[in-house]
Amino acid sequence: MNKRRNLALMVLLIFLFSILAPSALVANDNLNVEAESYILMDADSGKVLLAKNEHQKLAPASMTKLMTLVLALEAVVEGKVTLQEKVVTSENAWRMGGSQIYLEPGEEMTFEDMVIAISAGSANDACVAVAEHLEGTHQDFVDKMNERAKDLGMKNTHFVNSYGLPGDNHLTTSYDMAILARYAITVPRMLSYTSIKEYNLRQGDFKLFNTNKLLWWYDGADGFKTGWTNEAKYCLVSTAKRDGLRLIAVVMASPEPRGNFRDSMQLFNYGFAKYSYKTFFSKGSICGVVNVGKGLEDRIEVIADQDVGSIYQKGEDEKITYQKDLIDYIDAPVREGQKLGEISIFKDGKLQKKVDLNAYKSVERSGVIKQIIKMLGETFLL
Repeated sequence: MNKRRNLALMVLLIFLFSILAPSALVANDNLNVEAESYILMDADSGKVLLAKNEHQKLAPASMTKLMTLVLALEAVVEGKVTLQEKVVTSENAWRMGGSQIYLEPGEEMTFEDMVIAISAGSANDACVAVAEHLEGTHQDFVDKMNERAKDLGMKNTHFVNSYGLPGDNHLTTSYDMAILARYAITVPRMLSYTSIKEYNLRQGDFKLFNTNKLLWWYDGADGFKTGWTNEAKYCLVSTAKRDGLRLIAVVMASPEPRGNFRDSMQLFNYGFAKYSYKTFFSKGSICGVVNVGKGLEDRIEVIADQDVGSIYQKGEDEKITYQKDLIDYIDAPVREGQKLGEISIFKDGKLQKKVDLNAYKSVERSGVIKQIIKMLGETFLL
């Protein structure tokens, strides 16, 4: 009886440990990362490579602005705003303290310049100006930030402003920020703006220098946002790509100035030293041809809608394989972007992900007369 009781107790303890201390399973004590919370994630698969206290709620400081940028650039994609549209500064935006570009009440600036001021200069006043321009009030924009966080699965995040200054219950986790970063990579123009090192505002009268020093110090770095307040300490959500492998690192509450950069570089060094990315086809590359019937063209090329490949631990690349499933024939009309097949990626025979193969362009249906002429031509050729 005692043996059974002890065995049951042991199983229970193991189970509780796995729930209460999941970070211990992926933390690496050999790294001298001083941040209170951190995570290293593969951007392609979302696999967590290293983490510590990744679900601990902490103040994000200006890392908050990554969500502000996501909503701003999504608005451009959706046609709600243009990059050259003028944004007028309100008194509410003018009153903002902290990091800023010193907007004056009534001052006009293009939406694009406002976005760059946020991404490169971490400007709090530009955040408020953009928020009000898109949603009418700053609070309505913050409500949308929280809705978007929920949609993305950021379960431990709550925003109270668009810029990251301390506020009651303005909290997130390194894991949630990694989720946001993984999505942000897919938002058009995001990496173009977050990788800007220097930028001239107001016809060169005001020069911005990106607060993310990894852009200068780390090969392959091209995003995203730093953060600092007395409460949050030094934070950074960043991404870097080398030889097809894109990694995301988030460090929160690093205790010393520039410690957020040092900690992030250690995480990236670990990731790029231990892992690689095996690419079979790059995003947008031609992966095959499908025969088309009753159309103005007889064949249509298909392209991958994302990179076809997978992360692997160095030395295990032969374990990564793929299988292509493509239809042989389709009748016109065929629409650009229409799914015509997929490629499955396997590791040791286990499915890792699937990538859609889509029509490169549209093929319209030909008229009856054209079909007859085409058929006669093929007959005479035979």
